[in-house]
Amino acid sequence: MTSINIGIAKTDREQVANGLSRLLSDSYTLYLQTHNFHWNVTGPRFRDLHMMFEEHYTELATAVDEIAERIRTLGMRAPGTYKEFSQLSAIKEVEGVPDASDMVSLLTKGHEQVVNTCRDVLLVAQEASNESSVALISDRMRLHEKTAWMLRSMQ
Repeated sequence: MTSINIGIAKTDREQVANGLSRLLSDSYTLYLQTHNFHWNVTGPRFRDLHMMFEEHYTELATAVDEIAERIRTLGMRAPGTYKEFSQLSAIKEVEGVPDASDMVSLLTKGHEQVVNTCRDVLLVAQEASNESSVALISDRMRLHEKTAWMLRSMQ
């Protein structure tokens, strides 16, 4: 690959990519958790939750691709294994199958964690004058804030 000259120093690109790798890992872990809950939800709210979880994991599937491609655009390698994701993610896997109410609570916390990760990474991208990453992170933060609000409203 040829050298990268996009007006952002290599050290800044590395720092932003490291933060985006954490965001990618949180997002992918949340994707897996949401997809798991979609498959395994039961109870009187089954249909509503099953459909909502599908909307969420479909959106997250697109998001992880965008985040990984941003990391690659910065010239860095994107993490892509369960091992890497579990090491980098602040969202921990859930044992067993929680009930529907706990699923909603766990997903709320997951979306809030992604917001907090976004806030951390946003500062790094802003300090590097990395506007493209700032825009991506800001968009992700806004979406996860809204999703967490909607999930909290169901509890």
